Amino acid sequence: MTSHRFWLVVPAAGIGQRMQSAVPKQYLTLADRFVLDVTLSRLLAASTWAGCVVPLHPDDQWWPRSESAADSRIETCPGGAERVDSVMAALRYLEGRAGKDDWVLVHDVARPCIHSDDLHRLRAELAAGTTGGLLAAPVSDTIKQVVPGSGYISGTADRRQLWRAFTPQMFRYGDLLPALENGVGKYRGAITDESSAMELAGWQPRVVPGRTDNIKITVPEDLALAEFILARQDAG
Repeated sequence: MTSHRFWLVVPAAGIGQRMQSAVPKQYLTLADRFVLDVTLSRLLAASTWAGCVVPLHPDDQWWPRSESAADSRIETCPGGAERVDSVMAALRYLEGRAGKDDWVLVHDVARPCIHSDDLHRLRAELAAGTTGGLLAAPVSDTIKQVVPGSGYISGTADRRQLWRAFTPQMFRYGDLLPALENGVGKYRGAITDESSAMELAGWQPRVVPGRTDNIKITVPEDLALAEFILARQDAG
């Protein structure tokens, strides 16, 4: 019988250099709460999980002050230098507990606006299959190809083939871990998310249409936008 247990991995070991802040972006605040706490609480409230693992930076000094540190549903493990290293660390942490056919959903800690409807749809649409996939949205802007370092346009991309990748990204435990481990050894620079590792391993992940307000906090002005989105979502 195929297992349909779901595990949650939320890498939080980054230092958020692009935020130009002394505090990692996951510990900046949205309506007086850490971004990390908003993200985790929304994920945990939206569905039932076999477990939740949050990889942290070895020198993290903010986690003990978070709401999440007191949540018994959340476990932590040491993260790595890059996102892919942190995800691998979390998957190895689950060895012996997660079955090879269990699903793992990896979500960006800096995407606090994940909506429960998207999460439910992702799980429902992918759980019956074997490949897995991710939330994504079609590109609506015109995309220009530019000669590196020149500023000159070399072409216009066919946006009908382009989708913006979001998270969560959902794959079988027994497929994702070796895809990441083998991919890091061969193509480290090309692995920007879990799907890219699966693609390099020969899989063809599915996209599940998701809400475009599932934004990633990357620069300081994203905080105000995230607060606005959360207020709108909470208002119904």
